Amino acid sequence: MTFTTRRAALLAATGLVAFSANAYAQTTTAPPPAKKEPSTQVQGVTITAPSSQDIKTSIDRRSYSLGKDLQATTGSVADALRNVPSVQVDVQGNVSLRGDSNVTIMIDGKPSGMFKGENRGQVLQQIPASQFERVEVMTNPSAAFSPEGSAGIINLITKQQRGVGTTGSARGNFGTEGRKNASISLARNTKALTLSADAGFRRDKAKGEIVDDRERLDAATGKYSPSRQKIGFASRGLSHNARAGVDYDLDKKTRLSAEARYNDMTYKSESGSDYDGRAPSGAPSVRYQRRGDGEMKRSVAGLSGDLRHKLSGDDHEFTVHASLERTRDRQTTASDGFNQLPIVSSYAERVRAGDELIQSRLKAEYKRPLPGGAKLVAGYELQVDDNDYDNFGARGPIGGSLTTDPSLTNQFKYKQAVNALYATYSRSVGDWTVMPGLRVEEVQIDTNQVTSSLKDSHDYLRAYPSLHVQYKVDDMRQVNASYSRRIQRPSAQDLNPYRVYQDPYSYRQGDPRLKPQVTDSFEVAYQLRKGFNYYLGTLYWREARDGVTDVVRELPGGALLTTKANLAKSRAGGLELVANARLTPKISYTISGNAAWNEIGATDLGFPESRSTWTVSGYAALNVQATPKDFLQISGFAIGKRLTPQGYREPTGMLNLGYRHKFNDRLSGVVTVQDSLKTFGDKLVINTAALKERRAMDLDLRAVFVGVTYGFGGQGPANPRRPREPAFDFQTTPGGVGPM
Repeated sequence: MTFTTRRAALLAATGLVAFSANAYAQTTTAPPPAKKEPSTQVQGVTITAPSSQDIKTSIDRRSYSLGKDLQATTGSVADALRNVPSVQVDVQGNVSLRGDSNVTIMIDGKPSGMFKGENRGQVLQQIPASQFERVEVMTNPSAAFSPEGSAGIINLITKQQRGVGTTGSARGNFGTEGRKNASISLARNTKALTLSADAGFRRDKAKGEIVDDRERLDAATGKYSPSRQKIGFASRGLSHNARAGVDYDLDKKTRLSAEARYNDMTYKSESGSDYDGRAPSGAPSVRYQRRGDGEMKRSVAGLSGDLRHKLSGDDHEFTVHASLERTRDRQTTASDGFNQLPIVSSYAERVRAGDELIQSRLKAEYKRPLPGGAKLVAGYELQVDDNDYDNFGARGPIGGSLTTDPSLTNQFKYKQAVNALYATYSRSVGDWTVMPGLRVEEVQIDTNQVTSSLKDSHDYLRAYPSLHVQYKVDDMRQVNASYSRRIQRPSAQDLNPYRVYQDPYSYRQGDPRLKPQVTDSFEVAYQLRKGFNYYLGTLYWREARDGVTDVVRELPGGALLTTKANLAKSRAGGLELVANARLTPKISYTISGNAAWNEIGATDLGFPESRSTWTVSGYAALNVQATPKDFLQISGFAIGKRLTPQGYREPTGMLNLGYRHKFNDRLSGVVTVQDSLKTFGDKLVINTAALKERRAMDLDLRAVFVGVTYGFGGQGPANPRRPREPAFDFQTTPGGVGPM
């Protein structure tokens, strides 16, 4: 089927989608707090609990407050996510849900190029967590969401100024070794107009060491050639963020909104590497040193606009959202190499890697109530990603002129257009709420390896169903069951067939014909809520095929090439438990644990049979409200052994401490200690017949922060109106479980 005929088929499916059954859901920009109406910020039918509770649940998601997490006060988004159930964040800021790293990260229900690409872990480690109020976790999203991200979706909900008139807050934190961050938020609310803005910066520092021990099989002798590489590094990061928004009510039924966002970050690093390789006999064969400086710059600028028009009746409206975002990524390194074996030589190397992503998005959505208390949402969504990778490298003698190196220089262009139609429907019958649904997507992908003159193009049309069922046992208990089909498309770099040089013994290469991973996900959850105590148990099972994964093999001469491949299949399942409760009126706790089984069918990689393992991970926090003004917190997490296609990752964990003092209603101070025992790290083991490797990263993240927060504005004699409720919250499910 051609792209044109598939577009026709997609549009012809409108009739089918419009009457398919699914969740009552949508994604639009949240209305400003001063004019709070039924929330339209994020998709999905949601059950709200009393606002004082830390966990809010819905039929398709869970929402966790960051208000009591003291690490979120002084730390980054990566620090805050480490304390959220179901979420793991490794030492480099890479996020996974229940062990699956294919996660889509959104801000206020909208995707962002900020969280795409290889450097998104560094971005998460630079954005201040204090910008965000809550974290939504959707391990089985409804069909109203894009199916991208096989593990699910993490939605970051920004803070809103909720007072009337002029409101705002200012925050500053100072840490060890020059770490610091600060932010300010302002809002002006009138009857028909809301203006809001916030800005901030974060300065961070990291240092560490990587030790890489390898043994490569020598085909001639049948013995292994050992090598060791030791890398020491130190980096300094600086980021800035700014946002401005305006909401204007043309009349009682029509609202116009616009927003501008900007974020930039810069990492500067210094590193040194020593490599020692030996022949199977043990005699030295390769020895070199590399010393270098590097800089990474990333900036994200975006504009968005929204129109919402209310029609007759409650919950009957039409919305349109349009956005344009540009992400620029530049990395430069200047390295000097000194070879001692097999020959004595030296060289200078200068490398520049550039990437620009322009992401445009258009979404139109219609929502209306139906007879019998049912609700329908139908919409169209278009997202276009246009990537341009431009890499340049030169080599030559130290202190002399450099010449272009073809192994370091190439240009790759990638464009992906996704047209989607979806519909969601919810209906309640007694204590049951059923939300089935369907999403149909047409995808067109064009790749162009300019340097190699290799062009490729392909398209496909697929359907993504979902089903959510909720049963209210009584006023305290409910049972949720869900199914969704998810997809993980290869990243742009995964499709680049050019062999990219990283260092003398490391190369990387993609495959333009990689297939997307398809995952069928099933869950059953039991929830008990009694007063402020909340307990949740979830059984889950996932079947995936064609998963994109790293495959490492040896090149002639001993260098390692990392390529991408589609796995035959993988399966995962487990039990996740979450508890949030009070021990006494002054002492509360949050604890979560996940026991998971994972199986990888890696026969395509040369393994004779499937490989599987059990992994246990968890998080716990003890909160003590010692006095009305003093709050203490001890929190920590542990991540168990995780399976990879060619080996595994070893367990790791972290312990954090925090104390907050409230001086008055406007001013508070906080002290936090991150990684107090200095136990967090990353250890990767590869164990195949041809290659055995152990790579250990020891990253020093231990830091002490002291900070203050000051709030101003709000209700006063000149404006006695009562402040509106929070804008980030959810709608109530018809027939679902209400506040407990």
